[in-house]
Amino acid sequence: MKILLVKPCPELSVAKRLSEAFLHLEPLELEIVAGGIPEDHEVRILDLSVEKSPVQTFDQTVGAFHPDLIGFTGYSSTAHIVKDLAERAKKALESVWVIVGGIHATIYPGDYAVPHMDAVVRGEGATAMTRILDRISRNLPVHDGVNILSPGHPEFESLAAAAPPPYAQIGEIPPPRRDLVDRSRYFCIWTHSDTGRLDTIFPRVASLRTSLGCPFSCSFCVIPFAMNKAYLQRTPEDVADEIERLDEDHIYFVDDEMFINMKRVTRIAEILKERGIRKKYISWARSDTIVRHPEVFRLWKEAGLDVVYVGLESMNEEQLDRYNKKTSNETNKEAVRILKEIGITLHAAFIVDPDYTKEDFRCLEKDIQTLGPAEITFTVLSPSPGTELFQANKDNFICDAFRFYDCM
Repeated sequence: MKILLVKPCPELSVAKRLSEAFLHLEPLELEIVAGGIPEDHEVRILDLSVEKSPVQTFDQTVGAFHPDLIGFTGYSSTAHIVKDLAERAKKALESVWVIVGGIHATIYPGDYAVPHMDAVVRGEGATAMTRILDRISRNLPVHDGVNILSPGHPEFESLAAAAPPPYAQIGEIPPPRRDLVDRSRYFCIWTHSDTGRLDTIFPRVASLRTSLGCPFSCSFCVIPFAMNKAYLQRTPEDVADEIERLDEDHIYFVDDEMFINMKRVTRIAEILKERGIRKKYISWARSDTIVRHPEVFRLWKEAGLDVVYVGLESMNEEQLDRYNKKTSNETNKEAVRILKEIGITLHAAFIVDPDYTKEDFRCLEKDIQTLGPAEITFTVLSPSPGTELFQANKDNFICDAFRFYDCM
């Protein structure tokens, strides 16, 4: 079979500017799906997020490649784009199989109950794709009632309303097919640059996933719902082997929360040092983790950790409690101090509540003035399916909320 894996393009201007100017990571989720497809199939990845004319490029690719199966991924903010592209594909190729996976499909599968969608994948797409291809080859329905659902199937509505199924085992997930994308198109702003030259401030970046899930339950976060609170970890040796194979010298860890198992992340850093692997890294970490284990971050600094993204969210105790962060203002301040002392650049992420008053913004301004030098971003608090916040607000939307959510 000919298989086309597609990442949709962002639509809103803020998301476009971010990806064009500051951060554009490779479609790792599709590379991993491709890694699970048997060699007797012809696979292509089409990343529309890097195309200037995405819809035209999609139409041209479908017409020229003539795929037998098209697999989409997508966030909630691009769900309507996926549905539009799926309809275009069906009109161009009536017999093509169209399936969708990704975070929106996992947490809100009912949104894809449209006539031009043949299957909705919840959870890991690589292992599901293997089963889908096997079922198609044997002329069996692709619906399996676990994590492959078919709109129109009698069970679809009830299964779509249920919690996501258990996630695949970490050992079943294949390595990514990084050879299927033009790697020169992916970069991240690297403000810890040693030289100040453009090639080091905007270096080519590889994405790497060492774990999946997070054991915490922040009220705004969808990960515990999507993963059924599972936390899956690759072995230190496996992670180090992949890092060593990468051509890029700059690596962005895309884990939901990498620094949970201190023994594991310590061993990864030790192996990197033992093998003399000299690369630079960006990762997320919780403030309380940094405070409890500063020695681990000192070790990782020696191994090449340059920038740490920390979801400080707020320096206000009441707001932190409302977000169920399980941290405090003092913990946040101490984490900032430790990173400065070690020499790791802080990327502080704050949440802006839609109900903020002028006084709230003045307080936020005072808080961020104490953090510099640092990268600082602000995310408007927006309900995502599967979160407590969404349950409390799902009846209050007066529009298709996902169309206006750009993740910032």
